[in-house]
Amino acid sequence: MTALVIRALTESDAHLFNSLQDPGLVGRVLNGVSYRTLAEGGEYRPDWTWVALRDGRVVARAAWWAGPDDAEPVMLNWFDFAEGEDEAGVELLRTSPLYAEYELTVPPHWRGQPAVRAAAEARFAAVTAAGMKPLVERFRYEWSPALGLPERPGRLVFRPEPDDGVIFEVLRRIHSATLDAHALRAIAGPGGLDAAAQEELDFFLWCPSPREWWQSAYTPEGELVGLHVPARNHQGPCIGFIGVVPEQRGHGYAYDLLAESTHVLAAEGAETVAAATDRSNHPMAATFAKAGYPVIQERIHFI
Repeated sequence: MTALVIRALTESDAHLFNSLQDPGLVGRVLNGVSYRTLAEGGEYRPDWTWVALRDGRVVARAAWWAGPDDAEPVMLNWFDFAEGEDEAGVELLRTSPLYAEYELTVPPHWRGQPAVRAAAEARFAAVTAAGMKPLVERFRYEWSPALGLPERPGRLVFRPEPDDGVIFEVLRRIHSATLDAHALRAIAGPGGLDAAAQEELDFFLWCPSPREWWQSAYTPEGELVGLHVPARNHQGPCIGFIGVVPEQRGHGYAYDLLAESTHVLAAEGAETVAAATDRSNHPMAATFAKAGYPVIQERIHFI
C-alpha cells in the first residue's frame, strides 16, 4: 500500500478537506455544518486542519475547532476516514501536534441504529488507539419558542452579580458536590475544586454575551440558592450554567433557574436555545424534560 502523507492544509488547498465523502451519519454534519475556513466565513483554520493523503487522495481528516479569538484549539470535533483506512486515521492523530478534547455528535438513540453505531464505534476505536480515553456521554437539548416558555415558579429572587470573585466562590460551593464529569475531572487534578470553578468562570467569560446576564438566585429570606448563566456561545444562545448549592438541593430549584434562563434568552429574541447535560446526571436531565427541552442529539467526549 502506498505510504501516507500527513500534513496540515493551507488556505489554498483547504478544499481538499471536502473531497472525502461523508455519509452524514454522525459528526458535525448533523448540525448542518460544512467545512469552511474562517476566511470563507466558516469556523475552521487550515493550519488546525490535518489530512492523511494516499496517492494524493484524502483518506483521513481531522479539524480542530476554537472561537475566533482563541490561540489554541478548544475541541477536535471533526474526525473521519475512508472505509478501510482506520489505521490512517490513527496515524493522523498520532502525527498531528495538535491536541484537544474529542467530541462526536450522534443522533438520539444511536446505539439502536446499526449503521450509525458502526460509524461512531469506528471513530471511538481510532481515537482510543491514538491514546485518548472516554470521558462522558452527554445529551444535547434545543428549546424554541414554539415549545412554549417554561412557567416561572416565582419562588426565588434573582440578582445580577458583577463580582467575579463572588461568582468563583459560588461555583466552588456548587462543585463541592457535583455529578458533572468535566468538573470531577478538574477536581481530581492538582488544582482541585479551584480548578473546576475556574474552568466554569473561564467559559462564562469566553462567551460573547453580556456579563450582566449572570445572576445569583436567593430565597425570599436572602439565602443563596445558586447561579444561572444564560449565554451566547459562538454558535448562538445557550444555557451556559445551572447550579444549586448543596444545602439547597432537593427542592427542585434547578427548574426555577432553568426557567429563568430560558425567559431571559427568549426576551433577547432567541429563536433557539441550546443546552446540554451528562447522561448520568439524572436530576438535571429530568429538569430539562420538565422545562420542555427535547433531546435532539447526543455527544460523546474523549480526552
